[in-house]
This record gives sequence, C-alpha cells and structure tokens, in this order.
Amino acid sequence: MTTTLTPPAAAPHGRPAHRDPNVLRWLGGYLSSAVGDNVYYIALSWAAVQSGTPAQAGLVTAAGALPRALLMLGGGVVADRYGPRRVVLGSTAVRSALVLTAAVLLLVASPGLWTLGAVAVLFGLVDAVFLPAAGALPGRIAARDQLARVQGLRGLAVRLANVLGGPLGGLGVALGGTAGAFGLAALLVGMSLPLLFLVRVGDPAPGAAGPARRALGAELRDGLRHIRRDPVLRPLVLAIALSDLGFVGPMNLGLTLLAQQRDWGTAGLGWVLAGFGTGAGAASVLLTWRGRIPRAGAVAALANAVSAVAVAALALTPSVPAAAVTALVIGVSAGLAGALCGALVQARAGAAYLGRVTSVSTLVGFGVAPLTFPLVGAGVALWGTGPVFAACAAISGLAGLVVLGARDLRRAELP
Repeated sequence: MTTTLTPPAAAPHGRPAHRDPNVLRWLGGYLSSAVGDNVYYIALSWAAVQSGTPAQAGLVTAAGALPRALLMLGGGVVADRYGPRRVVLGSTAVRSALVLTAAVLLLVASPGLWTLGAVAVLFGLVDAVFLPAAGALPGRIAARDQLARVQGLRGLAVRLANVLGGPLGGLGVALGGTAGAFGLAALLVGMSLPLLFLVRVGDPAPGAAGPARRALGAELRDGLRHIRRDPVLRPLVLAIALSDLGFVGPMNLGLTLLAQQRDWGTAGLGWVLAGFGTGAGAASVLLTWRGRIPRAGAVAALANAVSAVAVAALALTPSVPAAAVTALVIGVSAGLAGALCGALVQARAGAAYLGRVTSVSTLVGFGVAPLTFPLVGAGVALWGTGPVFAACAAISGLAGLVVLGARDLRRAELP
C-alpha cells in the first residue's frame, strides 16, 4: 500500500518547489556534489591515462561500477534504516575525505594503477550507500504534488554539473596537476555538506512506518516484496532497468566511437553532446515550470519510444548538424521519460521503502549498465555502430512496451 509523507514543517502549504528555501538548499548541495563528482572522474581518468595504457585506464575508471552493482541494494536498506538525510551526510563526508586522500597521495608520490584502482573501488563502495540515499532524499523534502518539479530541478542540476565539471576538471589539471584536480573535487563535494546539513526532511505520516528493524537481508527482501506486490512499481522498475540498459552504452562509449568512425573530431562530438544536453535541460525546465504532466505513465512510455527510435537513428546520421539535432530529440524525450519515471517512483514508493525502491530502480543505470561498455566496444568493432545502436535501442524501447502493457502504470498520474 502506498504511504504518504508529511512535508517539512517549514514549507508553507502550496509553495512550489523552486521557491521553497528547503528544496533550494538541497539543490545547491546536490549541484556542488555533482560537479565534484564530474571533476573527480576527469581527474581519475587523467591520472590513469598518465600511468598506463588506454585499456588499463578504462579498467580503472570502470572499477567503481562493480561495487555499486554488487552492493547498491544493501545501500538502499541502509538509507531506509537510518534515514536518507543522515546517510547522505555521512557518505558525502567519506567521499570527500577519500578524494582528498587521493590528492595527497598524488602530491607526495606517483601512485600506480593499482592505487588508482583501489581509490575507484573505494569510491564505488561509498557510492553504493550514497546513491540510494541521495535518490530517496527528494521524496522527503517536498510535498507529493511537487515531486515532478523536484525531478525537473534535479535534472537541471545534473545538466549544469556536466557543463561545469569538464572545464573545472581541466582547469584543476592545468593549474595543479592531477593532485590539484582531486583536491578541487574533494572541495566541491565537501562544500555540499553545510547546505545538506540545513535541509529538513519530512517524517512518514502516522501509520506509515515500515516493519521493525531486522537483519539486512530480511529488510531487503521486504523491500523487494513491496515492489513486487505494487501494480505500478513492479512494471515501473522493470521499465527503468530496460531503458537504462539500452541507453547508457550507446550514449556514452558508443557515441565516442561513432564520432571516430565519422571523423567528426572532438569538436563534432562536443556539438552532439551539446545537443543532447540542451534537449535534456529543456525537458527539466518544462517539468520545473509545469510542475505536473497529465497522464504521466502514458507520456513516459511515448517519450521512451521516441528516445529509442532517435538512438537508433543517431548511428545513421551522416553529418554533425544532423547528429546534433537527433541528439537534441534524444535529450528531450529521454529527459522527460526519466524525470517522469523518477517522480512516479517517489510518489508511489512507501515512505519507509524509498531507499530500497530507489536502489532497485537505479541499480542498472549506475551499476550494471557501465559494465556493458566492453560489450558495446566489441560489438562496434565486429558489426559497426548501426547494428549495435539498433540493438541497444530495441532493448531501451522495450521499456515503453512494458509501461503500455501494465494498465495501472499506463494510467498512473502524479499527485
């Protein structure tokens, strides 16, 4: 049964999320942490490339995905057991300290690939706890009728972090080397702590408490049963997993390989990425402005279908302008589908289960999908970008069919 949340007491009734100081404090902390993450990944990639071959560097940068894939479900239990705000604060502090330690190691010595790989694995371990809590926190800071706006604001923060992270990471490397870039990442992640500390969270409404605390495995099974028994969450989580599984590979490594095959160069790749970012940002602005999209389930299915078709078409575009326009369509449709699905998860999951439901719904996107990059690379080498993009688009497109085939999800509305 879906439970309700009591909004933070200080938030006046009817105040939209983008005007709520509590939500804006969360947004500032989330943005600072996300920019720091981008700088960290640039610093890690740069240090790995300097220490080994491109293949070895790829293994180092992907090392953090494995502990996320293995432990994220347990991280969801931790978020529900101790509260997402407390877990976010603790894991953010650990993440900042870990990256700062890497900066000190790089400053006093020249750590090899094994050391960098260890840093990546440890960061992934902390991420396995941080990500479910960070994903559950929006559902505890705003009223239910503001969840779509909160997802829109979150999408804007992600887009802005992607825009700022690259230049700041490059600036950190240019001014202070890899140690300076790691230090900047630690500072940005750490700067989110004061803002997140001031964020107030709502408590579960009376009668919405989950089961008494038990062993981690028992609580995890309880969360999985909660998803399985809910006629909206069950197909929604499956749809999100299929969408992420087919989308992440071609729009990350696959896009780089496509640019190489087409001889677009880094400038051309930049224009295509700019098109995608512009489209995704536009979708976030739309949700933030409107606050609610009628027939959210059906609209998410349609947007997902458009995104899948556009991903397949991207591999067939002959020029940079055509690819940029196609990427713009992908950004709008995928951004809208992702935000709506995220808002539906927040609205439907019981207050006591937000962390566990979030961990399951984001497991593929953050943990499993990055592990498919070697398969995408091998597939492109064997068959080219066209068949690989088409196959991935077909997997992603199955998400829309799942939504349309589930009556309760197809008819789902946001509060």
